[in-house]
Amino acid sequence: MAYADPENTLVIETTKGKVVIAMKPEVAPGHVEHIKKLAREGAYDGVVFHRVIDGFMAQTGDVKFGNSNSADFNPSRAGTGGSQYPNLKQEFNAEAHKRGTASMARAQSPDSANSQFFICFADAPFLNRQYTVWGEVIEGMENVDQIKRGEPVTDPDKMVSVKVAADIAA
Repeated sequence: MAYADPENTLVIETTKGKVVIAMKPEVAPGHVEHIKKLAREGAYDGVVFHRVIDGFMAQTGDVKFGNSNSADFNPSRAGTGGSQYPNLKQEFNAEAHKRGTASMARAQSPDSANSQFFICFADAPFLNRQYTVWGEVIEGMENVDQIKRGEPVTDPDKMVSVKVAADIAA
């Protein structure tokens, strides 16, 4: 499929189907570059949705402990790690947390986002300007809606592959 901006489009094949995110480098350039780097390295492939709260969001992206393809995979630790790269400086912006928003997960420090992110199931205005919005689902939100719920999730769904659309052969 042809996307308007393939270099800033993330194509995620999940166990529930395809999810396509239009990334927003104009509001979160550092976060978008970091996500593209991890995707291009294959770091997100096999990573589970470890925290999924009905009516709120689906969280994934723990490349250290959440990769179900890794010998080090430990479901009880999924959600506690990041990547081998340093944490990111926050890029809080005016984008609203609404259904389909892709935003970075972080610890208490505003500058603690790394590889984990979440997709909102519903509007979450209480997150606005406190978490870095970096994208929006433009295709496959019905697949996000089907991701298995839980905190933690038993036998979780996962991202089978994550690619930048520009890298996918036509």
